[in-house]
Amino acid sequence: MKRRSYQLKRRAESAEETRRRLVQATFELHGEQGIAATTMKQIAERAGLGIGTVYHHFPTLDDTIMACGQMVMAMYPPPTEAIFAGAPRMKERLVRLAHALFEHLDRVGFDMVRADRDRFPIVGKFAEEEQAHRIALTRAALAPFAIDRDLIRVAAALLDIGVYRALQGCGQSLDQAAETIADVIHARLTRKD
Repeated sequence: MKRRSYQLKRRAESAEETRRRLVQATFELHGEQGIAATTMKQIAERAGLGIGTVYHHFPTLDDTIMACGQMVMAMYPPPTEAIFAGAPRMKERLVRLAHALFEHLDRVGFDMVRADRDRFPIVGKFAEEEQAHRIALTRAALAPFAIDRDLIRVAAALLDIGVYRALQGCGQSLDQAAETIADVIHARLTRKD
């Protein structure tokens, strides 16, 4: 009986390692060429496995996308309200918010995800979840200051990965981009109309 349970355990470990390799290959390909351009054949080749193995673990392309998204969220969890600990001033909270969001969205390659949101419903769902998280975190950053709901949404829009990419295109580092966006948001929120 011990021999049989040992074999089952080894088989399960092997299957889990195969699945991990497939998800890692999917993640790499998505980052290099985008989700829509990634095929099951490419995933198999990148993982050094047969195409049948890919379909055994992930019967559809949506299944690979979902598994990749789950892996990314486990490896790179989005920032939480904890980033505001010990930061009572609005400007400091905005810098921390911009830095954490830009860093996270860059790390997970969210611009590549967003590019394919209209082609795959599951990717559209990820994009909606990211936007909802960004708005909620912006609301949390600004909660002590009684900021209008519409202005919170405007601030969250300025914390989008596209804005960060544009600032990078201007030669700004992560720290500089976070400071720039925090300045812009702060100026708008404290403006006397």
